[in-house]
Amino acid sequence: VGGRTLASGIRLTQVRVPLGVIGMIYEARPNVTADAICLAMRTGNAVVLRGGSAARESCKAIVEACRVGIAATGLPKDAACLLESEGHEQTIELMHADGLVDLIIPRGGHSLIRTCVEQSSVPVIQTGEGNCHVYVHESADFDMAREILVNAKCRRFGVCNACETLLVDASIAADFLPKALSELADRGVAIHADELACEAALAAGALRGQGQSALRVDRASEQDWETEYLGPEIAVKCVAGADEAIAHVNRYGTMHSEAIVAEDTDACERFLDAVDASAVYANASTRFTDGGEFGLGAEIGISTQKLHARGPFAAEALTTYKYKLRGTGQVRP
Repeated sequence: VGGRTLASGIRLTQVRVPLGVIGMIYEARPNVTADAICLAMRTGNAVVLRGGSAARESCKAIVEACRVGIAATGLPKDAACLLESEGHEQTIELMHADGLVDLIIPRGGHSLIRTCVEQSSVPVIQTGEGNCHVYVHESADFDMAREILVNAKCRRFGVCNACETLLVDASIAADFLPKALSELADRGVAIHADELACEAALAAGALRGQGQSALRVDRASEQDWETEYLGPEIAVKCVAGADEAIAHVNRYGTMHSEAIVAEDTDACERFLDAVDASAVYANASTRFTDGGEFGLGAEIGISTQKLHARGPFAAEALTTYKYKLRGTGQVRP
């Protein structure tokens, strides 16, 4: 990482070292198996995998193939292990394996992540849960805003960096929302809207012709502001301005990915500075929060916490560092 000679004449070098044994607990995505093994091997870690039952056979086949490759390099094949038993007993044991496991990384929905955070005695990196927002400021270019919104919401519904709530300045709601909501409806998205947004949705319905998808709108509740839909649904709220938008994001967001669309550079910088999230965008889709897009390569997760790793984290985040000090007999006076 770096080094320098201290005033004492001791040569200090900072080097990266593996974390140790990483426990991966994940649901239904066998590709996580290969990603975790490859990143663990690259960084000198061992990994214990606990996959979901829906992909058990796929995970097992991937681990067996990887263990053959690991052994062929001269490394111990047990550097990658899969817990195969049914039930939750082994998962609980993994979360309480203090002294044997150095880190737990959960990949999955809210329930899995919350269970690991609350029950694990091994340190946990929270990943993935994404109640993400797109805020359209009154200065926004409407065409750009609609394109960003549709991409953030509709490119893939079931991903953690998809937009789940649209915030719009009340001053432009009547002009911006009818067409924006119509474009979402064309892609099968149901709308959960506050009172002013519902009025705009009625206007959108009146503008729509025959042959277009039905505009499905209902009144939003408090729960909608908190919900990560992971599907063709979106919450829509009108706000008084940037301060209210920022306050809403910081209250209901999950510190994942947030975006503002604005021509006003001061509003953009205010949003970028004040929003507490791992990735904050001005005039771009939240869908770019990804290890590959960030130039980090394959990621093992997207951290929504502040300690150790934040945002997409890859090989470097699976290491820590230590200091090596080389002297010539120095003692401290």
